[in-house]
Amino acid sequence: MHQQFKNRLAELKQTQDALLILKNKKLLDANGVYYRYENTVLTAAHIPLNWRYDFNEATNPYLMERFGINAVFNAGAIKWQDKYLMAARVEGADRKSFFAVAESANGIDNFTFWDYPVLMPETDVPDTNIYDMRLIAHEDGWIYGIFCTERKDPNAPAGNHSAAIAQCGIARTKDMLQWVRLPDLKTPSAQQRNVVLHPEFVEGQYAFYTRPQDSFIEAREGGGIGIGLAKDITLAVVEKETVIDPRVYHTIYEMKNGLGPAPMKTNHGWIHLAHGVRNTAAGLRYTLYMFMTGLNDITRVTHKPGGYFLAPEGEEGIGDVSNVVFCNGWIADADGTVFIYYASSDSRMHVATSTINQLIDYVMNTPEDGLNSGASAQKVYALINNNVNYL
Repeated sequence: MHQQFKNRLAELKQTQDALLILKNKKLLDANGVYYRYENTVLTAAHIPLNWRYDFNEATNPYLMERFGINAVFNAGAIKWQDKYLMAARVEGADRKSFFAVAESANGIDNFTFWDYPVLMPETDVPDTNIYDMRLIAHEDGWIYGIFCTERKDPNAPAGNHSAAIAQCGIARTKDMLQWVRLPDLKTPSAQQRNVVLHPEFVEGQYAFYTRPQDSFIEAREGGGIGIGLAKDITLAVVEKETVIDPRVYHTIYEMKNGLGPAPMKTNHGWIHLAHGVRNTAAGLRYTLYMFMTGLNDITRVTHKPGGYFLAPEGEEGIGDVSNVVFCNGWIADADGTVFIYYASSDSRMHVATSTINQLIDYVMNTPEDGLNSGASAQKVYALINNNVNYL
């Protein structure tokens, strides 16, 4: 082995080893609802070197990267065998995404990828691209991966190589290693994105949170977060979608909205984390917001704080698709700690921590959106007046 090759290999290993053992630090400048952390938890640089490089000097004398990784983002999450797991979307330089599992002992740092990425089985119609998997431990005993599958629109005009159809892919596993692919979800909507499986049966059926769309990108006449029931998960068909959280003019979710991870069950109701999209002069802006639905009726929204829960800050707003935060994975520990794994600008993964009690307080006691400027000013007046005797 030539010395130059050896030196470069040693530098690559040293740089990645330093990254993988980097400790994360809680940022104290917080809003009382959650804490951000100083470092990202997953990036393209976390991808194992042997996934990217050919270490055979005879076939790769310059030790070039042979399989480039563009980004690691939009990860589902689950606590599994006392480890914190993220099933991340890994996007190659070729624009194709696949899933890979990374684990951490404490949920905030030292995430390392398993030896191999996920080899997701295909349906009779192969996926062109798969991404944004939610992980749900369902009461039927399976762990489900609910993700978006994208294929070229067969009815696209000749020469149009961007028209696509998005649907909900379904797979399940018992060990997070071997996945069984089920047929894609069927709904009345032309396209589906950001579908989430409810972790419990509803009326003896599987409940899906959907986002009905008329086209690949735009909701148009559709949109909003919907719910539908399917009798059989192995051939999942939702015959009726009911929108429970519609889009609203001049809000953070006026363009599009969709559920993030599966909701968390509390004594007060199911807590939901969702993303909302609005238009700006600089393009679309993605933020996260929350709401709560009834314990015995998941179609009834009982509380919904106004505005966003979490928005891009600083460098989070810079990336492949700027001004975006997106979450499709969170974990609640037995002690009430909640780990919120969110991606920024389609490029990297972060973690924020809170507690079940803090999130309940936030959702139940933060005022709703008054939907006009006057109502916003009145809420500030009320807060000022309530604080007179406490300052």
